[in-house]
Amino acid sequence: MMLRASSKVTGDAVDLQAVTGGDASNTGVEHGDLLIAFAEAAFAAPDEHDTKLAAARDQLLAAAGREALVDSAAVVGNFQRMVRIADGTGIPLDSQMNALTAGLREDLGIDQYTSGANTPEVGTAAKAAGRVGQAAVMTAMKWATRLRK
Repeated sequence: MMLRASSKVTGDAVDLQAVTGGDASNTGVEHGDLLIAFAEAAFAAPDEHDTKLAAARDQLLAAAGREALVDSAAVVGNFQRMVRIADGTGIPLDSQMNALTAGLREDLGIDQYTSGANTPEVGTAAKAAGRVGQAAVMTAMKWATRLRK
């Protein structure tokens, strides 16, 4: 079984901007361009959905294999489920997650999405606490990854 961990834990360089419209050809993630194409095809307009999804699925399968395709489909499906539940109920991020992810959401422009209106602004003190908390979480994840190896 392959160990999968955050790029912040493994020290790999990735370009998260590719997820929200950056250069998909240079993500730093193996098959990143195909993974992005697959995810985008899954959410394509109804008149393009079937054609785009079939092409993206075939390309990902050929390049990355069956396990990667199945894992990718599971991630896309789970993301769709979580977003629909959150949007449907209007639930904002809890205060801890709001502070921990403020910088990343700002970098990626995620707070500009319609559902971002459900999440309150993060104050300066909470942002600072979030940075400290994020560093602590990353340290714990690095240790946990080392222990699993």
